Amino acid sequence: MIARLLCILSYNFNTYEILNVYSKLTMFCTTNSLPTDLLLKEGSLKQEVESFCYQIVSESNDQKVGILQSEDEQLQPSVSKKSESELPRVKFMSNSNKITFSKKPKRRKYDESYLSFGFTYFGNRDAPHAQCVLCKKILSNSSLAPSKLRRHLETKHAAYKDKDISFFKQHLDSPENSKPAAPKIVNTDNESATEASYNVSYHIALSGEAHTIGELLIKPCAKDVVMRMFDEQYSKKIDAVQLSNSTVARRIKDLAADIEEELVCRLKICDGFSLQLDESADVSGLAVLLVFVRYRFNRSIEEDLLLCESLQSNATGAEIFNCINSFMQKHEIEWEKCIDVCSDASRAMDGKIAEAVTLIKYVAPESTSSHCLLYRHALAVKIMPTSLKNVLDQAVQIINYIKARPHQSRLLKILCEEMGAQHTALLLNTEVRWLSRGKVLVRLLELRRELLVFMDSAFRLSDCLTNSSWLLRLAYLADIFTKLNEVNLSMQGKNVTVFTVFDKMSSLLRKLEFWASSVEEENFDCFPTLSDFLTEINSTVDKDICSAIVQHLRGLRSTLLKYFPVTNDSNAWVRNPFTVTVKPVSLIARDYESLIDLTSDSQVKQNFSELSLNDFWSSLIQEYPSIARRAVRVLLPFATMHLCETGFSYYAATKTKYRKRLDAAPHMRIRLSNITPNIKRICDKKTQKHCSH
Repeated sequence: MIARLLCILSYNFNTYEILNVYSKLTMFCTTNSLPTDLLLKEGSLKQEVESFCYQIVSESNDQKVGILQSEDEQLQPSVSKKSESELPRVKFMSNSNKITFSKKPKRRKYDESYLSFGFTYFGNRDAPHAQCVLCKKILSNSSLAPSKLRRHLETKHAAYKDKDISFFKQHLDSPENSKPAAPKIVNTDNESATEASYNVSYHIALSGEAHTIGELLIKPCAKDVVMRMFDEQYSKKIDAVQLSNSTVARRIKDLAADIEEELVCRLKICDGFSLQLDESADVSGLAVLLVFVRYRFNRSIEEDLLLCESLQSNATGAEIFNCINSFMQKHEIEWEKCIDVCSDASRAMDGKIAEAVTLIKYVAPESTSSHCLLYRHALAVKIMPTSLKNVLDQAVQIINYIKARPHQSRLLKILCEEMGAQHTALLLNTEVRWLSRGKVLVRLLELRRELLVFMDSAFRLSDCLTNSSWLLRLAYLADIFTKLNEVNLSMQGKNVTVFTVFDKMSSLLRKLEFWASSVEEENFDCFPTLSDFLTEINSTVDKDICSAIVQHLRGLRSTLLKYFPVTNDSNAWVRNPFTVTVKPVSLIARDYESLIDLTSDSQVKQNFSELSLNDFWSSLIQEYPSIARRAVRVLLPFATMHLCETGFSYYAATKTKYRKRLDAAPHMRIRLSNITPNIKRICDKKTQKHCSH
């Protein structure tokens, strides 16, 4: 028993304490005439032995807790609570005849003198670890003892055992040792690797590249950069970032789901929203539906992709509505908040989109419908006199004669290079790319000399390039289509309002009247290409050509007025509230009083000149809620189909013929949304923090 007790004590006390306990415990047994082996069996003696052990340990210098207990019962020591917290903990097991001692770990402090043994501290200053400045090995806190540090120096670095402390201090301050220690790949690093994987996947989705680019290109490049900038040890940490094809696909779906969740939350708390929808076929033959939503969030009006879905069966109006309605019901978004639906005017004529819009207006009674103003403009500019229409058709035939034959295109390029032409190729003209029509005609006019040399005389339209009247009409068409395309491009973009479009159209109508008057006076300065050509050939324009140009300009103006009628705008106060002097018809008395208060505020007037129209009214929701909400409701409807057209362009670039099986909906959610996914929130939801999950 005494031998067993001494063995246990040797793990918890020093030699002096062991001898003290041994001598006093032996004297206790002799005084009470007790065999030592009976101490564990006689329950009546436990209290006396317990008290004696407490007395012995309390006299030692070690501040620990002592308790004598058995498996079936725990005896309370007859000492105060204060002494109990300061004495060593002793466990006395009656059935197993064992006495065990446990104590709180002793935390050692780092001393500056330890640097003479080649050690500095690492980690928490209160309980630091010992780190060798030579081999960077990290020892536990219990090793912060001179003897243990000296033993490491003498056994591992015997060549430096006689070095002075200044040597180790200089080695510690060297640039090589100033690098942070490379962390081990533990749980926290798995989390970091997972977040890095999500970040890379997010950029892959934004770029529209294939998922395999992560593992085949991005990861090797990242390893090479880190290896060159740091060292190979850091480069190996890149391996923890999983970028396989399937992993990137899962990451993109998680990112898209997070964006969708954020969007749904915003739509649930907003006052109202408007929709923009269109349908088209992808490379695999699927009918793809794109729906965009416009809503107020915080102090601005936001535009985001509501859904991108493939219509599996018939692409009818009912099927389109059911697809949108299912999304609304799934996420519990109220149809009553929908205030407008914008669609393609030309598509609405075939009944497919028109039927979907009608069904939406049925479930959202307060909703209105509008047609894309860009397509109104495109339809209006198609009307022109016969003489000009023939010149346009013939120009397209000349271009197609070259562009439809690759061999002809290559020969023309060689000829243009030999003749020192500014350009070496013509631009292809199609009805779909009507915005580039002005550039196509300008390029044809610039390469007319090269084409005259290149084209065979047998081609029936080759004589057109030598006909000055034909070239004059071509120069005019190049100028007018360039100007019309500039107006059309100025109406595209995000956050374009109805006021922006009608302002552009009002300006165009005034310009058309001015251009017609100038041509009647034989002043062609407003048409630079035509003016330069007249100067080049030193000629004037025939009256027949002038009358055709004036007829085209007047007819274009009347057609635009038909598609964009001038009405008495009852919402003019939204465009500029500071010019309103009489109560608008659309406002009630209370709202007009708020408008008066708003226009009398000098700070609001300053903000009006600094902010866009959307941001200006959105910023007044808190201060002038009634009138600001009415203004935002006027600004919410989409004016154009620019977002849907851009969305289909991104879709076609993402889902190519080499990726026909790709589910492009998550990619479109990421590419076409203004919401940035919360990667930290996505990672926190994961139960497994392994980098491959």
